[in-house]
Amino acid sequence: MTPRAERTEGRERTERADAQRNREAVLAAADALFAASSSPHSVSMDDIAAAAGVGKGTLFRRFGDRAGLIAAVITSRLEPLRRAVGEVQEQTGSDPRQQVLDLLDTALKFKTENRNLMSAAEDAGISSPYRAGHYGWWHETLRAALDRVPGVHEPDFTAHALLAAIRADLVTHLIDERQMSPDGLRSALAAHVADVLGGSPPEPGRS
Repeated sequence: MTPRAERTEGRERTERADAQRNREAVLAAADALFAASSSPHSVSMDDIAAAAGVGKGTLFRRFGDRAGLIAAVITSRLEPLRRAVGEVQEQTGSDPRQQVLDLLDTALKFKTENRNLMSAAEDAGISSPYRAGHYGWWHETLRAALDRVPGVHEPDFTAHALLAAIRADLVTHLIDERQMSPDGLRSALAAHVADVLGGSPPEPGRS
């Protein structure tokens, strides 16, 4: 390799490393701003760029628009959620109704902890919620669990209906406006699952 080629390759590696650091800084800044804001709709691209220490143009080149940035932040937070879902799915001997509740309870805890971010996603139209990639994954995961529940004749529709009970805008409304505690919301969800699937309410988080 010629000295010129080595310099070019070194510069490209540096640029890639800088771009990765900028991306991580932007995602961390956006995550923190949405978590701290009492009104996630008010968090602007200008706010995020300033907090991350990058130019606003960098955000648009990297993420396209506000919706693309929010989607990237959500994606960056999904891995722990996927691990938790995998742990629930591995409990193959559990009661299928309990497994459905455990999956919904896991999703509800994620929505509760990230409700500002998820509300911003729904408001931006990236989560409508049906066009979002993570919604499709959630729906398929829940539908597969519902296939094992006796008496559920329309698992595809039932999965949609149960996921509607934990929309981020509803979670935000109940916790932040109606002052419902997260534990109270989890208990209400367990009762709703019992109403839909039959039987007495299983306990959230128990398999």
